[in-house]
Amino acid sequence: MAKSPFPWGVLRKPLYVQARFSYLHMKYLFFSWLAVFVGSWIVYVEYSSYTELCRGHDCKNSICDKYRKGVIDGSACSSLCEKETLYLEKCFSAKPNSQVYSGNWGDLQGVIKCQMEEAPHYDLGGEMEPRKEAVPAAFNKPTKGTSVEKFREMIISHLEAKVGDQANLADLATQVLSFTDSNKDGHISLPEARSTWALLQLNEFLLALVLQERDHTPKLLGFCGDLYMMEKVSYSPLYGISLPWIIELWIPAGLRRSMEQWFTPSWPHKAKISIGLLELVEDIFHGPYGSFLMCDVRTTTFGYNERYDFKVMDARYIIPEATFQERIRQQRCDVDMDCLYGTDCITSCDLTKHRCTTEVTKPNLAKACDTLKNYILRGAPSDLSDELEKQLYACIALKGSAEQMEIEHSLILNNLKTLLWKKISHTKDS
Repeated sequence: MAKSPFPWGVLRKPLYVQARFSYLHMKYLFFSWLAVFVGSWIVYVEYSSYTELCRGHDCKNSICDKYRKGVIDGSACSSLCEKETLYLEKCFSAKPNSQVYSGNWGDLQGVIKCQMEEAPHYDLGGEMEPRKEAVPAAFNKPTKGTSVEKFREMIISHLEAKVGDQANLADLATQVLSFTDSNKDGHISLPEARSTWALLQLNEFLLALVLQERDHTPKLLGFCGDLYMMEKVSYSPLYGISLPWIIELWIPAGLRRSMEQWFTPSWPHKAKISIGLLELVEDIFHGPYGSFLMCDVRTTTFGYNERYDFKVMDARYIIPEATFQERIRQQRCDVDMDCLYGTDCITSCDLTKHRCTTEVTKPNLAKACDTLKNYILRGAPSDLSDELEKQLYACIALKGSAEQMEIEHSLILNNLKTLLWKKISHTKDS
C-alpha cells in the first residue's frame, strides 16, 4: 500500500493545539468579562448607596436656607452658613433620613448630625424606628408671639409627655432655656426657640440633656436648627471590625468572632470601659428624670476616648420608658416579634387583645452584660475569670422589670462594678 504524500499525524497535532489554545483563550475572555461585570456592578451598587445615604450637601443647603430666611438660629449657624468655618467631611450615614458626618469647626473636631425627614414615623409593625423622631424639619413651633413663659410651659409639657411626671422637670426646663439662648445675650429669639424645639424631639438630644453632668454622652458643641455637632469619640465601635460584604461571605464564623477582638485595648482598659457601660445603665435606671430603655446595644452604638472613658455613639434608641410604653401599647400584634423596637426592646403580644404589652422582656442590664460578655471575658486574669463569668451569666439571665427584679438588678450591677474596680483600682488604668 502506497504511503500518503501528506503526513496527517503531523497535521493533527497543530490542529489539536490550536483548538486547545482557542478554548483557553475563550475561557480567559469569559472570566475576564465576568470579573469586569461583577466589579462594575459592585462599584455601581456602592456608588448608588453612597449617593443615596450621603446627602450632607442637601442637608446643609436646607438648614442654611432656613437660617437666611430667619426661620432658625443657633450657635453654629453663622459658622456653617456665612463664615464656612464649620464644614462636613467624611460621611458615616447609615440611613438617608439621618445624616452623620465627621466635621471640623475651627480647632474643634466632632460629629455632625442632620435630620432629613419632615414628618414623624413610628412603625411598630415592622420596627418602631423613628425615621425622624418628630417634626423638626417643619420648625413651626413655637409660633410668632409666643412668650418665653409660654415657651417654658411648652417645654415642661413636652418633657412630661416624654419622661413622665417627674418632680424636677422645672429644673430641666430652665436648663433648656439657658441652652436656647445660643448667643448668650440674655434674650431668646423665635428662631432660637424653634431650633431648640426641633432638637427636643430627638432622643439623642434629650438624653444628652439628662446626662449632661455625666461623661457617658459626647458634649454638644453647637447647633443650627436640628443640625448639631457633638464632640468626636476617638474609638468606635466598642469592638469589632467592619468588612465589605463580599469579604464577609468567605470568612468562617469562628474566625470572624476571633477577628472581632483583634484591635481591642488591654484588659485593664477594657475593664474601665465596661464599668462605664454599667454606670450608664445605672444612670438611666430610675434616674432623676425617669427610666430610659436601651433598645440598641450593638457594639456599633458605643465607643471610647483616649482616656478609655466609655461613650455613647448613637443614642437614638435610648428612649424614655414612658414614651416607649405609650407607643407600644397601641401596636397591633400576632406574635411577639411584632412588638420589637430597635434591635433589643421587645415585649410580649397579648393574643386575647392582639395588642403589645408594655413591659420589656429583658432589662437594660441583661442586654449590656450580653454585649460585654465576649469583650471582657477574653484576656481576663485567671484569678478573676471564673467569678466574672458567673456574674455575667447571672446578669444575662435577668428578666422583666418587677420590683423583686429591681433589687436583684442593683445587686448584680454593684457586684460586677466592684469585681472589676478591685482588679484595676490599684493600677494606672483606673
